[in-house]
Amino acid sequence: MSAPPSTLPAPTAVVAPPPAKAARRVPRLRALDGLRLIAALMVAAYHYGGRDGEIGEAWGSSPNLQFPTAHEWFAYGCLGVQIFFVISGFVICMSGWGRPLRSFFASRVSRLFPSYWVAIVLVTAVFALPPVTYAAVSPSDALVNLTMLQQPLGVDRVLGVCWTLWAELRFYALFALCVVLPGANRQRVILFCAVWTLAAAVAEAANWPLLDVVLMPEYAPFFIGGIGLFLVHRDRKDVTAWGIVGVSWLIGQHYAVDRLWHAPNPDFFSYRSSLAIIAVVTLGYVAVAAIALGWLNRVDWAWLTTAGALTYPFYLVHEHLGWVTVAALHRGLGLPSWATFALTIAAMLLLARLLNRYVEDWATPLLRRKLTGR
Repeated sequence: MSAPPSTLPAPTAVVAPPPAKAARRVPRLRALDGLRLIAALMVAAYHYGGRDGEIGEAWGSSPNLQFPTAHEWFAYGCLGVQIFFVISGFVICMSGWGRPLRSFFASRVSRLFPSYWVAIVLVTAVFALPPVTYAAVSPSDALVNLTMLQQPLGVDRVLGVCWTLWAELRFYALFALCVVLPGANRQRVILFCAVWTLAAAVAEAANWPLLDVVLMPEYAPFFIGGIGLFLVHRDRKDVTAWGIVGVSWLIGQHYAVDRLWHAPNPDFFSYRSSLAIIAVVTLGYVAVAAIALGWLNRVDWAWLTTAGALTYPFYLVHEHLGWVTVAALHRGLGLPSWATFALTIAAMLLLARLLNRYVEDWATPLLRRKLTGR
């Protein structure tokens, strides 16, 4: 907000001030927008062809029969979530730097909730339609879902992907209390990363549910890695920042393999190679590092900004509404598997564009102004 005009009387002789320097324009990291969309598409590929469950009902058979070869690759798409967390660590550290707590809170709430609320209502309404065979949650549970706290309250979820939002909320709270509130600087951010890394390891060893909830040992390395990469973005010669990134990668790949690898089992078609899991996690870190170091500054196409804006609403709606779309196109209209897959992705991107244009474009700045009092 600009400062109010001075109320002092004007001096009798006015000396012209020297010409002001143009404000330094901070370039938008459009490659990061593109990486966001790639991560979202990875998750969509996993949900449509890399796992069983409700999507198998939509296809009419297991996705490994719909995509005999590709399903093995789609199974790695779930790692898009870990890449999201690395990006989130980078972006939240960047957006919280030099920002007061109220402004940080307003920016996060106004960014997360408008499309989320509409997605909750939309999915609930679609699942209540008679032709749709998927069961809608109860009205009470749907109302609780509007708070984004359904996961810790043990309430049925309207959106399957909302478990990641619960992880994001906890990260925002930790970062806000430990970094934004006292004021972000390099020393405080480094201390935050170090303490969180050690505390998360203690939580894993203690096996105490409260510590697990607060410190998120499984996901902390990815958020911390993103924070470290933002420090690298500020100073590529920062050895401590590189150390944070390296340690977070070492721990993060461990959790990814531990949670996502299992021995070959005929009951699970989503068998993944541990080396491939490590490779995908590594590529996620490398991609964000390349952006942090400025190696992808030439990737500055304007359409990537739109792609980044579509990522969040796409992520919200793609899974559950994707089930309905796949069933309508594949079983209803008889379209082949790959055509159905591509058209479902396109339909969810179109819906995301509508949410971005007609919900986020006006609701986000409005909510931000109301929360900041400006």
